[in-house]
Amino acid sequence: MVTISLCMIVKNEEETLARCLDTVKDIVDEINIVDTGSTDRTVEIAKQYTDRVFYYEWTNNFSAARNESFKYATKDYILYLDADDVVLEADQAKLKELKETLDPSVDSVSMYYDAGTDEFGNVTLRYRRNRLLKREKNFQWYGDCHNYINVQGKIINSDISITHKKIRHAVGRTVSVFEQKIARGDTFSPRDYFYYGNELRENGRHEEAIKNYDICTSMKEGWVEDKIFACIYRGDCYRALNDTNNELTSLFESFKYAPPRAEACCRIGYNFQRKRDYKTAAFWYEQASQQVPDPDRWSFIYNAYYTWYPHLQLCVCYYRMGDYKKSYEHNEEAAKYRPTDPSVLYNKKLFDKMFNNNES
Repeated sequence: MVTISLCMIVKNEEETLARCLDTVKDIVDEINIVDTGSTDRTVEIAKQYTDRVFYYEWTNNFSAARNESFKYATKDYILYLDADDVVLEADQAKLKELKETLDPSVDSVSMYYDAGTDEFGNVTLRYRRNRLLKREKNFQWYGDCHNYINVQGKIINSDISITHKKIRHAVGRTVSVFEQKIARGDTFSPRDYFYYGNELRENGRHEEAIKNYDICTSMKEGWVEDKIFACIYRGDCYRALNDTNNELTSLFESFKYAPPRAEACCRIGYNFQRKRDYKTAAFWYEQASQQVPDPDRWSFIYNAYYTWYPHLQLCVCYYRMGDYKKSYEHNEEAAKYRPTDPSVLYNKKLFDKMFNNNES
C-alpha cells in the first residue's frame, strides 16, 4: 500500500482548517502545513493535528508557496488541499480504497474538484485536477495565481471528489496579483489573459474583461478549453452590457473549438427567450437538456446547464407557446434536482390549478 503526504499552505484559516483536516487525518500518513503569515489561531489549530508545521514568508506567489509545501513531503505520494476543502464521507471511502489498491507505477491521479454546491446538494461547478502526485517526480506548480501543476507520465482519472466549502469570497485579491504582473511588464500567456478576464468579469469590469478574452482567443497558443470558455464568458460580459448581438456572436464563436456545450446552448436559449422568441429558445434549451458532460473532461463543467436549468426554462418556453403538457413535464424534470425551488413549486401550483379546472 502506498503512503501519502498531505501538503497545505494556509493563512488565517482558523474557521476552516480543523474541518478540512478532520476529513483526511485518518487517511494520510503525514500532514505538512506551511503557514504564510497567520495572525489568528491557524497555527495553534494546525499543531493539534501535526508537529510538521512550517513557516514561509508570503511573496504574493501561490506557486512558490505550494512548491515550498511540497518540499516537506516524505511519503510516496503528495495530496494537496486548501483549508476550505473537505473530503466527504463517500469520497473518503473511495480515497482509502485508492490508497490500498494504487499501482505504484502511476505518476498522478486526477480527482474532481467540486468547486460549488447549491442548497439542494447539486454540484454547480466541477473540473478535474491532478490531485495525488508521485513525490519522486518532483512535479512543480507554475503561475502567480490560478496556478497549475505541469504533470506528465502515467495519469489515471478517478471518480473521487474534493469538495470546496468556502465561507467567504476574497473579491479583488487576485485582480491585484495580475495588475502587479502588468506593472512589472511580465509577458502574459493565453492562460493569463483568460484568467485575468475572469477576475475582471467577476469584479464587474466587463469592458476590460472583453479585451482580455479577445486577446486569449486571438492567440494561436493556449488550451482550447480556455478559448471555449473565453467565448462563453465574453458573452456574459456583453449580456451585462445589454449588447445582445455581440453576446450571441461570442457564444456561437465557441462552436469553432468544439461541438456546442450545454453552457453555451443555455445562454443562447436565454438570449432568444429575452426576445420572446420562445420557439428558438426552446430549441437551444432542448439541445442542452440532451447533453451529458464527459466525465473525463478537465475544463469547467457547470452541472446546472446539463440538468435542472434547461428544463425549468423549457417549462417557461412551452407554457408561452401554449404546450402545457410539455411545460408540465419539464417542470417535473427540474423538480428532480430542486424539489423545493420556489419557481418549481409556483409552477406546480399553477399546473394543479390549471388541470383541476380543466377536469371540472
